[in-house]
Amino acid sequence: MTPEKQGAIAAIEEKQELITYVADSIWEFAELSLQEYKSCALYCDVLEKEGFDVEKGIAGIGTAFSARFGQGKPVIGILAEYDALSGLSQKAGAVGRGELVEGGNGHGCGHNLLGAGALAAAIGIKAWLEQTGHAGTVVLYGCPGEEGGAAKAFMARDGVWKDLDAALTWHPEDVNEVVTGSSNACIQVQYKFTGLASHAAGAPEMGRSALDAVELMNIGVQFLREHMSDKARIHYAITDAGGLSANVVQPKASVLYMVRSNHVAEAVELQKRVDKIAEGAALMTETSFQRKFIDGCADTVCNHVLEKVLYDNFKELGVPTYTEEENGYADKLAADFQTQNYNPGIAAKYDPEARETVEKKQKESGHAMNAFLAPLYTGDAFEPGSTDVGDVSWLTPTAQIHVAAWPNGCPGHSWQIVSCDRTEIGHKAAMQAGKVLAAGAIDLFENPGLLNEAGKEFERRTKEGFICPIPEDAVPVIPD
Repeated sequence: MTPEKQGAIAAIEEKQELITYVADSIWEFAELSLQEYKSCALYCDVLEKEGFDVEKGIAGIGTAFSARFGQGKPVIGILAEYDALSGLSQKAGAVGRGELVEGGNGHGCGHNLLGAGALAAAIGIKAWLEQTGHAGTVVLYGCPGEEGGAAKAFMARDGVWKDLDAALTWHPEDVNEVVTGSSNACIQVQYKFTGLASHAAGAPEMGRSALDAVELMNIGVQFLREHMSDKARIHYAITDAGGLSANVVQPKASVLYMVRSNHVAEAVELQKRVDKIAEGAALMTETSFQRKFIDGCADTVCNHVLEKVLYDNFKELGVPTYTEEENGYADKLAADFQTQNYNPGIAAKYDPEARETVEKKQKESGHAMNAFLAPLYTGDAFEPGSTDVGDVSWLTPTAQIHVAAWPNGCPGHSWQIVSCDRTEIGHKAAMQAGKVLAAGAIDLFENPGLLNEAGKEFERRTKEGFICPIPEDAVPVIPD
C-alpha cells in the first residue's frame, strides 16, 4: 500500500459522513426502477460539489448520469445503482418484519449501499489523481433501473461503454469475494392481447377471448421448455386477466415474459420462438396483440486479470469487522433463515478445497456475519440470475466484488436485507467496497501493463462480438 494509495483511502475515510448520508438518504427515498428522480438529483448535487463534471440524462434516460474527473487515458468507469423494489418497506435495524410505510418500497437488493460505495471509490480515485498529477480519468456512472429497467444495456446499445479502458463495480452480499464466471442473459417482453367482449352464455360465439389467448400462449411456452438449453429459463406473470366477471368473454388480457439463457445470442433466438407462440395464440383465438419490449441484458464476461487486481487489494485492505452489538443483531436476524450447511460465495460452490476453507472460517467466526475474504476462484462458474453489468462487460474489461452487508444465507430481495441496509453493517460494506475499488483502479492507472493484459483477455473472450438485446427503437419503460 503505497503512500499515494494510502492518501486515496484516507480521502474516502474523511468523507465517511457524506457517504453514509447518501446511503441513508437513498434508503429513505426507496424509488423504483427508472423513477429514481430524488436519488439521481442527490448524487448529481453531491458530485458537483465534490468537483466532478456531471452530465445528466445520459443515453436519453432521465435518471441516469455520469460524473467525470481527470484528463486523458486511461479512463476507468465505476458503476453505481440506486433503485429499490416494491412491497419491501421495512424498519431499519429491526429483527422482525415491520413496514416503515405500509405497502411501500424498500432496498431489498442493497442498491442504496451499492451507489454509495461507488461514490466512495470515485472520491478516492479523484483524490489520488489530484495528489499525484497522474494522467487519467475516472467516471462514475449513475445506472438506474437495474431491477427491471436495464439502463446499462440501453447505454451499451448507445455505445456509452466503448471509450472505457475498464469498468469496476460491486454488489452487497452475504460474503466478501471477487466475482467471476458468467450469468444468464435476460429479455423481458409484455404481450397485450385484444379481443371482443360478449355475454359468455347468451352470445359466446360473438366473443373473442384475450384471456384464452394468454392461456394458450402460456401452454405453448410450457411445451417449448422441453426444447431449450438446460441453462435457459422462462418466467411469466399475468399482468391483466381481463376482469372479475366470469360471464364475460374477456376482451383484454396481458402477460409479461422473461426469457433467460446463458448467452445473449441464445436469449435473442429463444425470445423469437416465444414471439411466434404469441402469434399462434392470437391466430387460434382470432385476437390481436401488442408486443411491448421492456428490457434486456447480456450475460457477464469475466476478466481474471482485473479480478486478481481487486483480490490483491481486497486481501491487503481486509474485510469489515463488527462489534459485539452488530454481531448480535445479525445473529438474531439470521435465526429464521440461516442454514447450517450453507457455504457462501462462488469459490465454495465450485471448488471443494475452497469450500473447506470457507467452512473453517465460518466456524472460527461463530457468527452469522462472514467476516473473512473468500478464496479467489478462476475456474468456470455460472450463476442463473441476470444483471445489466453483463452488457458493460461485453464492451470493456469489467470486474466486480461482493462485500458482506447482511448475514450468511440471507435471502435476496427480502425485508431482512432492507433492515440491514441502514445499519453500521451496511455502512461498513459501502466504505470497504469504495476502498477496494479505488485501490484496484489506482493499480490500473499506475501499471499500463495490467490494462494491456486485461484488454487481451477481453478480446479473446468477446471475439464472437456483442449482440445487443435492446432493439434500436426501444426506449426504457416499465410494464403496465
